Amino acid sequence: MALTFIRAIIIFITLVLVMRLMGKRQIGEMQPFEFVITLIIADLACVPMADVSIPLLYGIVGVLTLFFMHQLVSIIERSGKTIKTVLSGKPSIVIDKNGVNLTELKKNDMGIEDLIESMRAMGYFSLDDLDYAIFESNGKLSALEREKKGEDKSGLSVAVIKDGKIDCANVIKIGATKEELLRFVAGEGVKVKEVEVMTVDGGGRVYFKSKNRKYRILRYGLKKGIGW
Repeated sequence: MALTFIRAIIIFITLVLVMRLMGKRQIGEMQPFEFVITLIIADLACVPMADVSIPLLYGIVGVLTLFFMHQLVSIIERSGKTIKTVLSGKPSIVIDKNGVNLTELKKNDMGIEDLIESMRAMGYFSLDDLDYAIFESNGKLSALEREKKGEDKSGLSVAVIKDGKIDCANVIKIGATKEELLRFVAGEGVKVKEVEVMTVDGGGRVYFKSKNRKYRILRYGLKKGIGW
């Protein structure tokens, strides 16, 4: 018991020193290769801490080796923009002046709901609250707020069309039918498959973005008593 206690203290001190040497970014906003290194370090530390039959030195050497690899990759990453892009990726502009950029979202294996969720976490509840939104290479969303946001908005927005497909559950939520939604879209001179994003809030305010066009703010006549 005492041996396990002492080994755990030694591993703990080693990990604290290594994580401090890796820098503040390693503790907070990690790049992909840093996240992988952190996972492996955690595994290497657990094995010798729990199994006294494994020499403690094996775990320490493994952790220090990964620290060396981290420093090496960091130096290589700083040597050129191309290498940095390969190792850590690059920022993606997912919202610009024209609206949501569905192509960039797909490159990051994300959908409209993922973007809306990330925006809500930052205190933005409508897609047109932002002039620009950028997913950084570490996965964090950076946002440039639109100068005039929030006017005439009511309640949370729900996505009724995503990437040319109707979300039937959300259509029911806004008290509409699929046929009614199709007529609304047809009235805007496009087909459903051409609509990248359509959201409706509790006041009937619509964010409408079709392919190769700037987003538009429209109105949808909600039925009396409908709300969420």
